[in-house]
Amino acid sequence: MLSLQIIIVGSLLLAAGASDILNVGGIFDSENENKKIAFGRSIDIINNNGVLKKYKLQPLREHIEPDNALEASQTACSLLSAGVLGIFGPVSEENSQGVQSVCDTKEIPHIETRYDANQVRDSCSVNFYPHPSVLSRVYVDIVKAWDWKSFTVLYENNEGLSRIHELLKMYDNKGYTVVVRQLDKGRTGNYRPVLKEVWKSGETHFVLDSTIEHLEEILRQAQQVGLMTNLHNYIITNMDMHTIDLNPYQYSETNITGIRFINPEDNDVMDMASFLEEEKAAMGKEHEENSYIAAWKLQVETALMVDAVKAFAIAISELQSDQKFNVEPLYCNTTDNWGYGYSIINIIKTNTIKGLTGPIKFDNQGFRSDFSVDIIELCEGGITKVGNWNTSEGLNITRTYPVMPPPDELSLQNKTFIVITAMTDPYGMLKESQSSLTGNDRFEGFGIDLIHELSVMEGFNYTFIIREDKSNGAKHPVTGKWSGMIGDLMDFRADLAITDFTITSEREEAVDFTSPFMNLGISILFKKPKKAPPNFFSFAEPFAFEVWLWLAGAYFIVSISLFIMGRLCTSEWTNPYPCIEEPDFLINQFSLRNSFWFTIGSLMQQGTEIAPIAVSTRMVAGMWWFFTLIMVSSYTANLAAFLTTENPDSPFTNVHELVQRAPKAGIKYGAKKNGATANFFRDSAVEDYKKIYDNMKNYEDEMMMKENKDGVTRAESEDEQYAFFMESTSIEYEIQRHCSLTQIGGLLDEKGYGIAMRKDSPYRNILSTAVLKLQESGKIADLKRKWWEERRGGGQCTGEADSQEAKPLNLKNVGGVFWVTVGGTVMACFMVFLEMVLHVAKESIKRKATFLEEFKEEIKFYFKFKGSVKPVRMRSFSKSPEASAKSAESFGDLAIEVPKKSLSK
Repeated sequence: MLSLQIIIVGSLLLAAGASDILNVGGIFDSENENKKIAFGRSIDIINNNGVLKKYKLQPLREHIEPDNALEASQTACSLLSAGVLGIFGPVSEENSQGVQSVCDTKEIPHIETRYDANQVRDSCSVNFYPHPSVLSRVYVDIVKAWDWKSFTVLYENNEGLSRIHELLKMYDNKGYTVVVRQLDKGRTGNYRPVLKEVWKSGETHFVLDSTIEHLEEILRQAQQVGLMTNLHNYIITNMDMHTIDLNPYQYSETNITGIRFINPEDNDVMDMASFLEEEKAAMGKEHEENSYIAAWKLQVETALMVDAVKAFAIAISELQSDQKFNVEPLYCNTTDNWGYGYSIINIIKTNTIKGLTGPIKFDNQGFRSDFSVDIIELCEGGITKVGNWNTSEGLNITRTYPVMPPPDELSLQNKTFIVITAMTDPYGMLKESQSSLTGNDRFEGFGIDLIHELSVMEGFNYTFIIREDKSNGAKHPVTGKWSGMIGDLMDFRADLAITDFTITSEREEAVDFTSPFMNLGISILFKKPKKAPPNFFSFAEPFAFEVWLWLAGAYFIVSISLFIMGRLCTSEWTNPYPCIEEPDFLINQFSLRNSFWFTIGSLMQQGTEIAPIAVSTRMVAGMWWFFTLIMVSSYTANLAAFLTTENPDSPFTNVHELVQRAPKAGIKYGAKKNGATANFFRDSAVEDYKKIYDNMKNYEDEMMMKENKDGVTRAESEDEQYAFFMESTSIEYEIQRHCSLTQIGGLLDEKGYGIAMRKDSPYRNILSTAVLKLQESGKIADLKRKWWEERRGGGQCTGEADSQEAKPLNLKNVGGVFWVTVGGTVMACFMVFLEMVLHVAKESIKRKATFLEEFKEEIKFYFKFKGSVKPVRMRSFSKSPEASAKSAESFGDLAIEVPKKSLSK
């Protein structure tokens, strides 16, 4: 909110009759410092040029939080109370609407320079930003000119959808295929998941809509997932694309197209950009000495602010020539208003002036729909204008293609190259020979053979020279001069360089690379973990703990099921005296104890003397036997694996565990000094990787190795635990020859080795094509197998490869047999019910009783759960029921004593 001091000063000036001072308000709700500076600078230019003759403009600037309409309204009221004749800004939609409501009520001009997807003809407002519907046509015309029949729209927020709504209308079943994907719904800053899905889809044409603050990071992550190659094409909708650092993508051969609203070569643009840089330098910010370069960094909304102030001042100048007006304080709690607001807005909308963003004119509805933009592309030399677009003529492409030299000029036939390499195993090595060798015959290795294969294919000659210090090259932080092989290439001491040369964005700024002849990533070289001692309960390890729990549950449920089914099933109630046709009672072998004994006997594959009789109980028993067959077989098979395999006891299994456990376990780690691996950790944004680099830098002499072989020797040492970060191909080579070492974890990144040459070399494409042909023919794979597994001690550790770690079986492995058992048990329940119903029906007919009465009697007995003896209900009893029950009590579960009276009979 405006400070009390400014309000008092403004009021005093007005009261003192200082009629030559006109206040102009500016509300800013973003972190863009340039807009504030441009606002004040534009007013200074107006005052110095005498546009308003006897009047001077005085800026009153306020900063508020974004998306706070209440604060915006209060700030606007404060500015009106100080006596302003117009308010510029803010940017956010909610704040702008709050200011607009106040300005409409008080008839104060509201000047906007923001993208507004819902531009309408407001009564006292004017927006200098191009109208969204017209701007969207630019992207449609570019897509049609590039002849994209299918493309993917990648947008960041809902505002982006409104920018490309005309593109979405292009979709139809026969012509255009449009896929729309939001980059980061959770606003976490991680765009890789969506970008990876897009990469997997195989799409190569993209329309990318993003805020300028996030655009650079999105492009960087797109490059990381492989969406920045010569196959991919981008149209970027943000008109500030040219203001970010695009150097990392200049040489990726990716077609990146954008639009530009300002001309950085215009003198007024350069002057404003230079002033902004000087102001930022005075505020302690970064300063660009070259104003021409600074002009490229001038953003659209900053330029629009300058144009808006100029148009506003011209409108006031025209109005004051017709009539004299005074600006008095206005208060939001009164009904008064200013009588000149509509006049100023109408003059602005009818005038045509030249600004930093080109000719400024509005249509009959008050929208800026008549404008012109440049079509730009990213090339190896930087941003290049390839055409323009305007509302009257549409798209006009003026791109000129360089004249290709004659084919014989690009031929490598009979040319001679000086190839620099280093004695790094297995890329370059001295040949072992008893005789004295000279020239190229002295060397052998993967890189030596690769150059030979390329020379045979393309017909050139070559001479090898050696870089003794084995340095690939590093950029000096002060002078910017490159050392190592890169320096040799730039100083024309060599034409090509081949070794374990990692392609990085920093190196690509200095030299060119061929297509990667080998893909790799960073991993960890460490001693093979020792075998863990056997566990005291190792006999239980073949099954996971959850499987043991489910097994116990299955045993309990099946045992209870047998007990219940045995009682419900009439076939399980048997005559204890086969010689007596009509016994006094029946017995049941499936008591609770016998049911549990039956299932445990089956599980242990020992069997019992109990045998089910009924269909249902046999079905349950059969399902249980099938279950035990599978489970016991699985247990036995996996037990053998556990008994013959000793699982390794590794102190860590990945890089994150290494960072956490290294201090406690006394593990040290490092990488090759000034190498690409160390630079990877230096430039990474991952927290664990930052900790690794900080630790290696703090103990550089102790942690960092001069050469890879030093790191291998230290990792193999028994005196300490040392983990060496190394590229995976080199790790593969070393563990073939050092059997005590192994690779821990997966790859931390993805990159490639390439053949380096000077910048803009005319032979890059030819050599890249030749490398691809060697890969397709399998020749490079043969060379790798030769030098990794066959020559110089390779393959000696292959016979000692560790056996795979035995893993307990979990529910995913044996879950099916559980469900089969469940299904069999459920079917058996239906069979029990059916058998009981048939038995009750038979008994009801025999006894001439109702089915319901017989069913109730059966159920009452079954659910009493009193013993395993059931009295036989007959029409005439030789004994009373009490006597029969009493005699039955003397019978056990299976062994039954025959009553003496029965024997005498």
